[in-house]
Amino acid sequence: MTISKMLAASVLALSLFAKPQSSNAQVKNIVLVHGAWADGSGWEAVYRILTAKGYHVTIVANPNTSLAEDVRMTKAVLAQQTGPVILVGHSYGGAIITESGDTSSVQGLVYVAAFAPDAGESLLKIQQSGPADPNSPILPPSNGFIWVDPAKFHADFCADLPAAQAAFMAASQVPVGIPAFTTDLTVAAWKTKKSWYIVSTQDKMIPPDAERGMAKRAGAVVTEIKSSHVVYISHPVEVAAVIEKAANAAN
Repeated sequence: MTISKMLAASVLALSLFAKPQSSNAQVKNIVLVHGAWADGSGWEAVYRILTAKGYHVTIVANPNTSLAEDVRMTKAVLAQQTGPVILVGHSYGGAIITESGDTSSVQGLVYVAAFAPDAGESLLKIQQSGPADPNSPILPPSNGFIWVDPAKFHADFCADLPAAQAAFMAASQVPVGIPAFTTDLTVAAWKTKKSWYIVSTQDKMIPPDAERGMAKRAGAVVTEIKSSHVVYISHPVEVAAVIEKAANAAN
């Protein structure tokens, strides 16, 4: 046998006994999308937990001006990622990830006390499908934006946070443009992507039963946490654990 034939035979033998490489590698890119009346800083604790575990975490600074603009911003961030992504949205951010999550790099969606609309639905339509809340903290639109009443912010938005933190969040809330609530979605990414859903059982912004209903419709894996609407701030360890489960199981 010639040397070249011996080398070829050796390569063939090694290939036969080599351990096959899995195509189900863990997703390492996490993109976080904040919701209404909040900004990206609320994700800091979740960011720190996941980055310490080796994940590449990016937070979308969506302006909350309109669904179209917030989706455009999210897709711009997705385009910066290298490799597959887990896309996470809180509250109104759920609508954003539902519309932008059909991007090919997105392997899974994580809804955190979030809206998960269907195509043809808007947040307004979802809210109008249930009974009106006479004690809603949401103020009437002003100059094209919608705000949460600062006097009700702590009790209704983030009751399980310290009063001083809640007061700062109320003073720094990012108002939401009316089109963010009234624009119908054109696609529902949860129909084609694996989904996970965190229900906040003490949520006063989105009724927990409404969260359960949207999660069921999306076929999502559900985790319930005893928390206010801002579960990602008050329970970052548990939220990060769900995101990590999604990263491990998405492929």
